[in-house]
Amino acid sequence: MKSIEIDCNLLFSYKISRFTCVCAFFIVPLQRYFAHLCICENQAKAQMKDNQLIFRSFASGSSGNCYFLGTSTWGILIDAGISARTIQKNLREMGLDYANIMGVLITHDHADHIRAVGTLGERVHLPIYSTRDIHDGIDRNYGVREKLRTSQRYFEKGQEWELNGMKINTFGVSHDSTECVGYVIDFMEQRIVIVTDCGQPNATMEIYMGTANHLVIEANHDEQMLLNGPYPTYLKERILSPKGHQSNVTCGQLLAKNWHPEMRNVFLCHLSHENNDPNVALNTIKDILLDEGIMPGEDVFVTPLDRLKASPAYVLNNQVIK
Repeated sequence: MKSIEIDCNLLFSYKISRFTCVCAFFIVPLQRYFAHLCICENQAKAQMKDNQLIFRSFASGSSGNCYFLGTSTWGILIDAGISARTIQKNLREMGLDYANIMGVLITHDHADHIRAVGTLGERVHLPIYSTRDIHDGIDRNYGVREKLRTSQRYFEKGQEWELNGMKINTFGVSHDSTECVGYVIDFMEQRIVIVTDCGQPNATMEIYMGTANHLVIEANHDEQMLLNGPYPTYLKERILSPKGHQSNVTCGQLLAKNWHPEMRNVFLCHLSHENNDPNVALNTIKDILLDEGIMPGEDVFVTPLDRLKASPAYVLNNQVIK
């Protein structure tokens, strides 16, 4: 029988090469991931200053909605329609954690706004604020696996209340949920008004818009993109109904009608992936404002919020964010 000689040095080198390749396969992507986290963290922290009002969107769209409002040391969440883990990751990019969150304000009981409320309320032990009707809707929602039992906090729509120095009021918004509210938040001598999922504006909503320094408002769809798009007829009719979602044109008309010199920043929220585009929304609204003699970028700055990615941490003041 012919003997086979094996070069041990060659075999050892081969094993080392394979080990190096395997390490590179796993470690290099991890290095890139953590480097990305560091970049995100630096970007989130870059604009954060002490004693300043900070707004940041963690996600804004039909896949999930969640916003942060507060300071560099504490804040609140508006809606919790993304995973608790993603919320925590975004908070940590800002140098914060759940211990720094005073509560969660809920606009309505649709899944893309309440996905994580069970975890946040019953496991993280954050107070969950909304009306009794919205809390009842949350309890009936099959998408909320962990039901709220100890963390519910109730308020009456239209009655002002206070949370850690923030004065908070609410108003009704037309949408096909159990109930839907918009928020008016006064803090650090500034007013933030938040209106998501709005099928039809109302007088109270417009009054508050006319007093806002900073406005978060729905620009869900371009009507022609929706009508010519792939959605079935019943869904198109729902979106276009008075209890559906607000179009770019309606949003622009509302802004032009209710803009005032102290309205400095507008954040466009809940943009549809299939029936809208950030540039389409922005250009449509800019054109409407220009027709009314309002100069975007000078009189007011308009920013579309990303559906899936967290925004920068915006420091809100009485200057236009550029």
